[in-house]
Amino acid sequence: MQVGIDKIGFFTPNKYVDMVDLANARNEDPNKYLIGIGQRKMSVADQTQDAVSMGINATLRYWNKIEQDKVGLLVFGTESSVDQSKSASLFVKTALKMKPEVRTFEVKEACFGLTAALMIARDFVRVHPEQTAIVIGSDIARYGIKTPGEVTQGAGAISMLIKSEPKILALNDGHSAYSQDINDFWRPNDHSTALVEGKYSTQVYLDFFKKTFDAYKEEKGWNTQDFSAIIYHLPFTKQGLKANRIAIEDQDERTAERLMTNFDASKQFSMQVGNIYTASLYMSLLSLLENAELSHNALIGLFSYGSGAMAEFYSGNVIDNYQRQLDPEGDQALLDRRSKLSIAEYEKIFNEALELPADGQELVSDDEAGYWYFARTQNHVRIYKQK
Repeated sequence: MQVGIDKIGFFTPNKYVDMVDLANARNEDPNKYLIGIGQRKMSVADQTQDAVSMGINATLRYWNKIEQDKVGLLVFGTESSVDQSKSASLFVKTALKMKPEVRTFEVKEACFGLTAALMIARDFVRVHPEQTAIVIGSDIARYGIKTPGEVTQGAGAISMLIKSEPKILALNDGHSAYSQDINDFWRPNDHSTALVEGKYSTQVYLDFFKKTFDAYKEEKGWNTQDFSAIIYHLPFTKQGLKANRIAIEDQDERTAERLMTNFDASKQFSMQVGNIYTASLYMSLLSLLENAELSHNALIGLFSYGSGAMAEFYSGNVIDNYQRQLDPEGDQALLDRRSKLSIAEYEKIFNEALELPADGQELVSDDEAGYWYFARTQNHVRIYKQK
């Protein structure tokens, strides 16, 4: 029995900052951001969008296309949680009016969260093949105004339906994992923005990639040339490029060209949205599926990394006619609806979003009708509405 990804939903807020504008405002050469970091735009979340609302909106992209009564598990991966106790998934469950029997909870390990959720869901479906599972990764990457990490911010969510006999990607048995207690990136309880040792984090990411990639190939008895594409968690696209260069070292020209071409396809959404933590790897997957030409049963390698640090390499095979399950026009429309912010507008929205509105203060979304948003707290309980 095959188990894997059957549906993918994507969401990002309706505002963005252009990297050329940001570079000019910070007295930097724009090419430092465009080429050195590999970013063009960065989605910005205002007070009305948080991990929960984005997760609801991502799931709604396919919710009415599935057998809703078969969903038996909902797992939410995030490092932008809205509550220290209550799971973000319960807000989603209520918004979508899921049946009360659905098992639901939240997981956290930096950017690894959605991969953890996916593996839990895969094993759940293997034991309960008549049921399906929904996994969500939703995050807002914030480092602060005029900080070194500012250019690697972003906001967005990916939601996926996991089921037996999937129609997009069948997950293969086995994985390679590697973890170590380090401080390359973290956010203490008293901080609203993350702390990061950028150069150290990049080196750990690359070291963990090499360890897990080599171990996975040895476990499976495969070679690099067996992969049609290798995709990566992308805190910024240049970091994935560095890992991909390691992957194609000493490979024949045909293999190197194929893996580089497909990496370029996988980074297109990230270049427009920025870092979305737990969902970044799976935004890479969606970008690959919509922008590359993949043959039936093409082998895709996936490298997941969460600072602190946890890494895993695993793989899947694309299903014939997977394109029928995608919505590239809808994804492009989602990006196109965004309005460009001036740097002054961006800074104002950024700082406002760090503050919780006064209890009872009503917020109004300026996004399109149909999208969910954070409306207020009432007696310190978060209230979400659909516009």
